[in-house]
Parts: sequence; C-alpha cells; structure tokens
Amino acid sequence: MKKTNITIKDIARKLGVSPSTVSRALKDHPDISPQTKKEIQELASSLNYQPNSVALSLRQSKTHTIGVIIPEIAHFFFSAVISGIEDIAHSAGYHVIITQSNESFEREVMNTKALFNSRVDGIMLSISRETNNYQHLQNLLDNNVPLVFFDRMVESLNACKVIVNDEQGAYEATTHLIEQGYYRIAHLAGPQNLGISKNRLNGYKAALADNKYMMDDNLVKVCGLGTYEEAEAITNELLDYRFPPDAIFSNNDVAAYGAMTAIKKRGLRIPEDVAIVGFSNWRFSSLIQPALSSVTQPGFKMGQEATRLLMKQIALGDDEEAITETISLKTNLVVRESSLKKKKPAVS
Repeated sequence: MKKTNITIKDIARKLGVSPSTVSRALKDHPDISPQTKKEIQELASSLNYQPNSVALSLRQSKTHTIGVIIPEIAHFFFSAVISGIEDIAHSAGYHVIITQSNESFEREVMNTKALFNSRVDGIMLSISRETNNYQHLQNLLDNNVPLVFFDRMVESLNACKVIVNDEQGAYEATTHLIEQGYYRIAHLAGPQNLGISKNRLNGYKAALADNKYMMDDNLVKVCGLGTYEEAEAITNELLDYRFPPDAIFSNNDVAAYGAMTAIKKRGLRIPEDVAIVGFSNWRFSSLIQPALSSVTQPGFKMGQEATRLLMKQIALGDDEEAITETISLKTNLVVRESSLKKKKPAVS
C-alpha cells in the first residue's frame, strides 16, 4: 500500500489555521506566537511531517525570468507599462519575456502555455478584447504560478491586480464637459466584456445622474474594436440624429480621433459645435488639431507596482498562501482645446 505523505495543508486543516501560518511556524518565524508554534511543531512531529524535497528543489531552481502578455505593443499606454516593468525587474536581476495577444483570445492562451512551458517564475498580463473564458488563467493559478493582472483584469480570479480608477476618470471627464455647458453628451464605449469599459461607462452614467442629466441610451455606442475607422462610422451615425450630441466622451484616444475626423468632415467645429474628450492620453493627443483633452493613466507606475507585487509572490515559500492584493492608481484629466469652449469677449 502506497504511503501518503503529510503536507502542510494537512497540518493546517487539523489545527484550523492557514497553510502560511504552518509554514512560518515550522520556519520559526517571529510573527507566529510561541503557543501556536508549539502546537504546530508538535503535531508535525507526531505526524512525521517531512518537507517535500523535490518541490523545494524545483521551487529554489528559479529561472529569474518573468513573462508579460499585453494586448498590443504598439499601444502607447502598454509601452509605458513595459518600461515600468523592466525598470523594477532589471533592478531585481530578472529578465523579461514580452508577448502580445494582438487582442486575440487564442493567441493569449498560446502565450500563457508558452510562458508556462518556459518555466518563467511568474506572469503579468492584461487580457485581450476577446477574452471571456478564463480557464487558461485558472490553470496558471492551479499550478501555483505567481500571477498579476494589470489594467484589464478578471474580477472573479483570486490574483493580484493593479488597475487605475477608470470609473473616477470617466466621471471627471464627463463632469468637465457638463461644466463647459454641453448637455447632449454621447459616449463611445469599449467592449463590455472588459471591466475597464464597464467602469468607464459607469463613471459616465454617474456624472450625468449627479448633475441631473437624463440618461439617453441612444447616445451610448459600443466601439467593440476601438479603431479609428469604427469610431468615425459610429460618430457619423450619432451626427445623423435629429438631435445630435454636442459632446462626446470616448473610451480611448484612438476612437476619439476617429470621432474628430467625422466631425471635421461634416464641416463642424471642435469644440464649438461638438466637444471631445478621450481616455489614455496617447502621445498624439497633444499634437493633433485641436489638441485632444484626455484622461491620463500612470502606465509606468502601473508597470512598477505590478512587478513589485509579482516579486513579492515569487519570494513566497511553496506552501505559503498567494497574495491577492489590489492596487488602484489615480487618473488625471488633461484639459486641452478639444473640450474648452471659447469664452465670448466682454461687451464694453
């Protein structure tokens, strides 16, 4: 008959404590009380507990490499995140393998498998626009792979997350348009399977409600692809309304630029006839005419914080409970010409 090895989880279950408490007590950690240490060590001895030398050996055999999966490398925001990741990883002596899903669920799954098979010490990722099945990510967690989400995350998975306050950023953008005197404010929303898109839509709705503006569902259009061409076409639909919008808050700057193009082609003026505010503050936002108001995201800091969380997880013992911390970073509205109504000169 095969003998079953006693594990830290077995000891934890018998004593009604967490595996991490057992692990620390067996290592004589100062955070554990003397009484708890005594109970755990005595039970471990009576059960003839032996550390798993194979698991310990594998755990200590680190590759000092971490994997990153992003939707698009060309995206300015994600480029900033990568810079933040490499800043911390390099200082910690880690190499970074960067892959992109190109907004494809299938490629995201392939990337997670490739990184897992490469035995990276941990993975950071932002899910693709298509992702609505999370089994490949649950598989990583089930195999004790340290995992950190950044920006686009999965709420239902028990993992670390670094996000920005998308709802507050959208709220401030919409409130700014209201304060400028616009009253029919449309929203070019992102894919609704992404939490960030839902949060931005919620922020838009909350700003309207708090300012006693009536919600008009016809003014909310989903830009599922988030492309320039899609946004231009959808904005043309909005401008064809009998009562078209006089302002647009866009889920991202690329869509905002598509909206601006549609408005200009109609011979309308920005911001006098239709104002625009975007989200992400891409580099081109300050270079186009008129310069685009946008909500800026701290991409570099997000990359740094995500990497710090991953390093904390990698440093944990094999039997210690994974960290499930969430860090929320603040956004900032950068106001430019696209949403500032020109004040009429005073009459003398």
